[in-house]
Amino acid sequence: MKVGVIGAGKMGENHIRTYLSLTSDCQFVGLYDVDPNRRESVAAMYNVKPFSSLDALLQEVDAVSITVPTVYHYEIALACIDQHVHMLIEKPITSSVKEAKELAERAKQAGVFVQVGHIELFNPLIKAVQHAVMNETIIAIETHRMSAFSSRLEGVDVVQDLMLHDLYILASILGPDCLNTIYTIGHLSKGLPIHAVAIAKTSTGAAIQLTASYQSNKNIRSIHLLTENAYMVANLLTNELAITRRSDSTGPYARSITETIHAPTIQQPLTLELQSFLSCLKEKKTPAVTADDGIKALIVANQISQSIEKHTK
Repeated sequence: MKVGVIGAGKMGENHIRTYLSLTSDCQFVGLYDVDPNRRESVAAMYNVKPFSSLDALLQEVDAVSITVPTVYHYEIALACIDQHVHMLIEKPITSSVKEAKELAERAKQAGVFVQVGHIELFNPLIKAVQHAVMNETIIAIETHRMSAFSSRLEGVDVVQDLMLHDLYILASILGPDCLNTIYTIGHLSKGLPIHAVAIAKTSTGAAIQLTASYQSNKNIRSIHLLTENAYMVANLLTNELAITRRSDSTGPYARSITETIHAPTIQQPLTLELQSFLSCLKEKKTPAVTADDGIKALIVANQISQSIEKHTK
């Protein structure tokens, strides 16, 4: 399987480095970036071939990772479809739902596989959370993704960049279309959300609160889950899941026991994600995260962003 990367930014470098480590699964052909200086320097750094045009790269590969800014996802994906090149597109799938639906339909007609980069679904810690709540009745879930603002985040919607992760994690735990009416509040910078809070209730009555922010002095990545039998906290920065349950001991005072699960870090989520992508191509099976999955997450993210924009003006 011959693969390449389109976009040589930070995420593009991660994909290049990971593909190069998967020598038994694929042959890395090279990269393309619209900035000639960037593509040359990154290619030299990893000793790989830089391609001077997108078409030149697409003629040499079976599949690519698309790691360019979201606004260019649609046009690059269409070029891949025209060349019958399979693709993993970093989240969100496209800028708009209309573009995403058209992309998905055209890829389906052409027999081109599309996987969306919902990387947290390959995180061993998220797998541990999914397993822990499998037989639990969930009362509430609260998520926090918070970072300090930096110049690279200028003009970036925090819902699309950070909260989107928790939206697709929720869907993996509670099922698709799990959120009913969503209430929002937030702060804008240049017309885009930089701090966002979304509150909703699921069809089963669970209370959901999602917070994403670029206004924090501390990086936070956490998921809090309250069930009928336990309280769980997943810390995505330390790869730990703490599960607190009532003790079976008798006595006048309630006691609890906390179990801490350390998720394995031997294989990184991106490695698992790209292996899954390559496996689906070789076996001609449905990707783990389909274009339709990406569309559903984008629809909810757009609803949240638009609500914040509407009520904050």
